[in-house]
Amino acid sequence: MALVNVVNMMVLDNPTNFQNPFQFEVTFECLQELEDDLEWKVVYVGSANDATRDQILDEILVGPIPVGVNKFVLQADAPVPDQLPNDEIVGVTVVLVTCSYREREFLRVGYYVNNEYVDPEADAAYEATCKEAQAQFDATPPQPSDGENNINKEFVPPPRPSPPKYPNLDLNKVQRQILADKPRVTKFPIPWGSPEEEGQQHRLQQQQQQQQQQQQQSIGGAGVGTDRTDDVMDDAEMKSSAMEGTPTLSSELPAQQQFFGTAAQSVTPMEM
Repeated sequence: MALVNVVNMMVLDNPTNFQNPFQFEVTFECLQELEDDLEWKVVYVGSANDATRDQILDEILVGPIPVGVNKFVLQADAPVPDQLPNDEIVGVTVVLVTCSYREREFLRVGYYVNNEYVDPEADAAYEATCKEAQAQFDATPPQPSDGENNINKEFVPPPRPSPPKYPNLDLNKVQRQILADKPRVTKFPIPWGSPEEEGQQHRLQQQQQQQQQQQQQSIGGAGVGTDRTDDVMDDAEMKSSAMEGTPTLSSELPAQQQFFGTAAQSVTPMEM
């Protein structure tokens, strides 16, 4: 059972400019006194195709943690644009908020982020271009030579110009909006006891496994056992795997793969 549960996570100052810091108001419940601090981390996924573009925006230690409900504001600087792909600053990406205990991650909350280029002057010029094209379309009657399919042809506006790429991109015109109402949470089972308790529990599990293996070998020697025992993970192995920190999702996957359609993905919406 997890000793720390997130009750609510609220995104502050949203939407805002791309260069402004991220702010999360975190409310969590601690069920038992912890011997060590909690490590909170904010990670910005810089590219869906390159994990080396991920940026750790901030990581802090919070503690000592009193038993009960606790609340604090987690603030992290905006990502460094020079370390992002020039053509991926504008668009959709992901920001992750993770929490670890004794260097073992047990919680990961992900939010989709939409960075949109907003230029009122460019928008006004585009609207004027569309109106002019619409007027020309309406003033030009369809010709018989155009064919029957073109007589009822509808007006198609011209394509909107693409925003400039960094470093020509004016970051003051990039607006960041976090989809705060649709977080995705992944939980990882970890051991919460002291290293001595973990060691004792691990040794006990090893003894139980050895006893079970001896019993299986004894049964197999009598001619009653089957080979299926080699393909089944017993309860002791499952508990041992959980105590070693095996996550419900592979923690070795790059952060952006957790949220961009991997086969191992099993994230679920957070219920606040």
